[in-house]
Amino acid sequence: MTQKIQTHLKKHLRKKHQRTNQKPVVQAPQVLPQKNSVPEPHQTFLDQSVPLLKHDPRILGVAVGGSYLLGELDDFSDLDLVVYVDPQHYNTVLAERNIIVEKLGPLLESFTGEHVGEPRLLICLFGSPLLHVDFKFVSMDEIEDKVENPVVLWEREEVISGQINLVPAEFPQPDLEWIEKRFWTWVHYTATKIGRGEIFEAIEAIGFLRVKVLGPIILKKNGARPQGLRKLESHLNQEELTTLRATLPSYDARDCLRALRKSVALYISIRESPGKKNLEKEVHEYLNKIEAQLC
Repeated sequence: MTQKIQTHLKKHLRKKHQRTNQKPVVQAPQVLPQKNSVPEPHQTFLDQSVPLLKHDPRILGVAVGGSYLLGELDDFSDLDLVVYVDPQHYNTVLAERNIIVEKLGPLLESFTGEHVGEPRLLICLFGSPLLHVDFKFVSMDEIEDKVENPVVLWEREEVISGQINLVPAEFPQPDLEWIEKRFWTWVHYTATKIGRGEIFEAIEAIGFLRVKVLGPIILKKNGARPQGLRKLESHLNQEELTTLRATLPSYDARDCLRALRKSVALYISIRESPGKKNLEKEVHEYLNKIEAQLC
């Protein structure tokens, strides 16, 4: 079975690279961290669950990514597991994934990941102790659809490691042109909420700017994975953290406007190139109008 899958994948990859006129890039395989660097609950779960998954002949391998891959796993981390499935049985496995994970430990709750744009994901909470584990069920014919090359924990006949490093993985980077085109409209929208007195909405909108714009750009500039606000405190210096903290508002219209202005100033200081001057001028004038209204 695995030999047939390997042959199918090789043909699929060869056709794709012929279409794109690119040669496959072989990356060095990931190295597993030492077991003593993995928190005990996480290691115990891996030691117990992977052998159980081996018993299902439809499952061809298990890998781990996220903080484990980055060497940043700590007591507060979740586990990001990738379960590779024989394409012939993928739909059946997907339908039975709750049954599969229930056998791996004391499952308290599970739900699918449509809310984060990943329906293949099953988000689980095990206990006790409480442990958050994400299972991404991936068909082997979709092995190229990835944002990272996870560490392979187990596989049948090297069917995973033989394919996973053929195509480089790159975590999605901030599209600065896309952001610039939208940023000033988002600022205006936020200001309208402040002017109307919708303070909860305004606080949420300012948080959106921090998560979708400021955080990813700052993380990228610091050489870190640009994933929202993830582990900003570990990657930013004290001056940068102080500047970003100034974008946090309290439940007050004037303070929301202050935080919004700080967000705008920070964005201007970190973007790579200026945008439409007339647009920026109009939005700044609107902020002044809201400020006069609040006085």
